[in-house]
Amino acid sequence: MTDSSTTADPAGARAHARAMAGTRVEAMPTIPATAATDLPPGIASDEVVWDETIAAGGYAARLLKRGSRLRLSDVHGDAAVAMLVFNAERPVERLNVADTVKVQWNAYLGAGRLLLSDMGRVMMSVIEDDTKGHDAFCGASNLASNARKYGDGFNHGAHPNARDRFVIALAKYGMNRRDIHPCITWFKPVSIAADGAIELDVGPHRAGQHVTLRAEMDVIVVLANCPHVRDPRHDYAVTPVRATAWRGVITPENDPVRLATPEGLRAFENVEDYYRR
Repeated sequence: MTDSSTTADPAGARAHARAMAGTRVEAMPTIPATAATDLPPGIASDEVVWDETIAAGGYAARLLKRGSRLRLSDVHGDAAVAMLVFNAERPVERLNVADTVKVQWNAYLGAGRLLLSDMGRVMMSVIEDDTKGHDAFCGASNLASNARKYGDGFNHGAHPNARDRFVIALAKYGMNRRDIHPCITWFKPVSIAADGAIELDVGPHRAGQHVTLRAEMDVIVVLANCPHVRDPRHDYAVTPVRATAWRGVITPENDPVRLATPEGLRAFENVEDYYRR
C-alpha cells in the first residue's frame, strides 16, 4: 500500500486489508486451532479444537463437546474472565451459581469443584487449578458500574463492560440479554470476611496461572474479559486471557472428581441419565 492510498475508498480499503494477511497480534484466535503452540504437557496439536487469546475488554463463545478440556490461562497475571455456561442442546438449562455453591457446601472454587446447572446436573468440573482463587459472589460489571468508575462503559467504547460483552457473544447462539445469568469470574479471588464484608484480592497475580475445566455435557461457554466489578483501580486494568480446548473422554468408573462427594455423584448420575435417552 502506497502512502497516497486510503481506506476511505473501496480500492484503498481492499489493499489495506490484503496487506494485513498473515499478521498476528497477541489477542486473536489460532486458525486452524491445530496450529496452536505452547500447549499443556501431553496434548498433541491435532487434539486442539479451540485456541484463542482474548484481549482486555474482549469476549468469546464456543460450543464444546462432552469430555472436552478447557484451559484458561492468565497470560500476564491480571485477567478477570467472567463465564456463562449453557447446555448446548437446550440452552434453557444453564449454570446456576447459587446451586454450585450450596450443593457443594463451599463457595470457593478450585480443583475438584463442580459447576452445576439449574436442573441438578454437573455441566463442567474443575480438574486442575494453580491460581490463588476465583469469584462466585459478585457477578459481572455493567454499563452503569463502568460509567461510574471510568467515565463510560459502552460496548464499543474504551471501557466495555462484561454484561454487554455477554450480549454480543450470546447473539451468536440465538440468545439475548435475558439469557444472562449470574456468572463466575476466574482469576480474581473473592472471600467473605467474618463480618460479611466482600474482600477482593485484585492482584495482579502470577503471570501464566491457569485453571482447567472438563465439559461434562455438550456446553456453550461464554467469556468476557473485563475488569472485575469491584476492582478499585481507576485505570481499566485487565490483561489478556488464553482459552485452549482439546478433545477428551469421560471415564466415570474411576474418576475421583465424580466420586468425591455424594452430592457430586448425584449430579454426575443426573448427567448420565440425561445422555441415556
